[in-house]
Amino acid sequence: MRIKIALNGNHAALTPLEDMSAGRGQAGGGPPPNCQKVFIQRDYSEGTMVKFQLQFPTELESRLDRHSFEYTIIQLNRYFAEAEEASCSTYCEGCLACLTGYLIYICTETHYEKCLKKVAKFVSEQNDRVYKPRGLLLTDPTMRGLRLIEISILDRPAS
Repeated sequence: MRIKIALNGNHAALTPLEDMSAGRGQAGGGPPPNCQKVFIQRDYSEGTMVKFQLQFPTELESRLDRHSFEYTIIQLNRYFAEAEEASCSTYCEGCLACLTGYLIYICTETHYEKCLKKVAKFVSEQNDRVYKPRGLLLTDPTMRGLRLIEISILDRPAS
């Protein structure tokens, strides 16, 4: 079955699957496509582990206090540090996976997957408590390939 994509001006209309993979189909609804976005980049100063910059964006000054922003970023950085932490249990998990030909992952989640669930829950909670009441929407970094954190300003059109 072939799906046709109609062109609207300069943009292609997305199929529902492409729309979901673009992050708009995430739980709780994604940001509208034409709103202003602020990006928090990865911090590579300590290597390639997943860590985001704490620099407060000027676009958020009138909407969000610095303390709330820093708490969110610091907590996300802690979750990703926990996910990448090597411990006896993660070592045993890897050995057991190797011994079972990685079939163990049909039955159980990896330590990393469990930490990514914590991240998703934290992002959802932060959106409900801090960001949405201020007209902002924090996007889960996993939806952007762990490259950046996207904060959408819902009532400002894209410039």
